[in-house]
Amino acid sequence: MTEAGIDVSVPPSGTGCAECLRDGGWWAELRRCAACGHIGCCDSSPGTHATAHYRETGHRYMRTFEPGQSWWWDYETESVTAGPELAPPQSHPLDQPTPGPAGAVPPDWPEHLHR
Repeated sequence: MTEAGIDVSVPPSGTGCAECLRDGGWWAELRRCAACGHIGCCDSSPGTHATAHYRETGHRYMRTFEPGQSWWWDYETESVTAGPELAPPQSHPLDQPTPGPAGAVPPDWPEHLHR
């Protein structure tokens, strides 16, 4: 797929949700912006920072940042879509726990997920 708003040369912004790491939060799973590489947490996470990033920037395409997954999301059509290979890495480090980050996830974390 060649679409405006996708930059295959931009690496991920880090190994975890930028806002959660900055603010001491935690995430269930991670998403990567295909336009700028911003890493945000999924909508099940307390912060829902990937969707907040879309609302703030209009960057419509996100790719999962989970190991072993490769699906894309299009916020404008609210559907799964396909996309090109992005600059590495394709996921957070394998030794990084999900949910994460290590040490920040409360013991009762399932009770805090958005469903």
